[in-house]
Amino acid sequence: MGRHHLLAHRSATREGETGRHFLTGLAGCLGGALLLWSPVLAQSTRTPTARLVAASRLNLPGEIDSSNPIVWSLVDGVNRLFVLTSWGGVPVRSAGTALETLQPGTPVAFSSHPGDGVWMEAIVPDESGAWYGYYHHERPADLCGRPERQLPRLGAMRSSDQGATWEDLGIILDAPPGSEACDSNNRFVLGGVGDVTAVLDANGQDLYLYFSQYSRDAAGQGVAAARLAWADRDAPVGKATIWNDGAWLPASRTDEAAAFTYPGGTPLVKASRPFHDRSSTNDVFWGASIHWNTYLEQYVMLLNRAKDDQFGQEGIYVSFAPGVADPRAWSAPVKIMSGGQWYPQAVGTEPGTGTDRLAGRRARFFMTGKSERMIEFDR
Repeated sequence: MGRHHLLAHRSATREGETGRHFLTGLAGCLGGALLLWSPVLAQSTRTPTARLVAASRLNLPGEIDSSNPIVWSLVDGVNRLFVLTSWGGVPVRSAGTALETLQPGTPVAFSSHPGDGVWMEAIVPDESGAWYGYYHHERPADLCGRPERQLPRLGAMRSSDQGATWEDLGIILDAPPGSEACDSNNRFVLGGVGDVTAVLDANGQDLYLYFSQYSRDAAGQGVAAARLAWADRDAPVGKATIWNDGAWLPASRTDEAAAFTYPGGTPLVKASRPFHDRSSTNDVFWGASIHWNTYLEQYVMLLNRAKDDQFGQEGIYVSFAPGVADPRAWSAPVKIMSGGQWYPQAVGTEPGTGTDRLAGRRARFFMTGKSERMIEFDR
């Protein structure tokens, strides 16, 4: 989430049209949170399960306050594992031959930089070997006269040297103008969007960005989705569409010189007790991480659930979907841990292939870059 001032932390057929008729219901496991889900999916397959089991301790190198993208890449004929960790708005690249042999790294370089803090939270390589990074970008909330708080947004970068140097491609997602909650008691954010995970669909046509919304609008808070044609990855500004009430809505602008305006998204789970309402308790899902699970042959999403405006952790949850193209296909989130730490990730342990985007039946379970458990999946 990149809360660096206070805590140093911070088309429709592209994947198929299964379950096109959906209902809205209350999921009992969510304590009243409103979830959109597919009854077609629920009736045709049994939802997978996940459990956590104790394991030897394993920590990613360095200080960490975000999700940590992991990539395998050939270097001089040797398959190497790279991880980008971020702290205080500075991404650091580490490398090794496996998760257990990652060595402390050095800060990445930028051929161009968006300013302020950058937390690299997702990387998707293409067939040429270029890496496309998707970052959480924090701006001080000067618009609200409160520079100690943040108004995050999301951007894209590209690297041609295994993440050592990055070129900024621009801001690709932001909250709608006027959606700031300048009088909020939230400890970190007064609006904006952030905490992104990125998934390329099975056909390699579209990139799906699942991100957190923190705007004033209570109905919009939570994890939402955007879509970017993979063909637009080198010039992504203004190209993403946002999923809103069953439709993918484009960005707009008044003229060629104006900045793009992005619509708000419909969250997968609507907040039952939203941020910014000046209450002492909240109930908001945020900070998704998604991987394709080869054993389940489904996508798996891990989520944080905040219980107050300090982002106190109520628990960590898991959800499943056969595809990422329709956000309504995700199963109701189920708790796998009470409390816990921010930024849960499942990381595959298969040599040469296992990453934060690809895992099998048994994977490493990380929270804020630290692992003392495995996560096991059952069909």
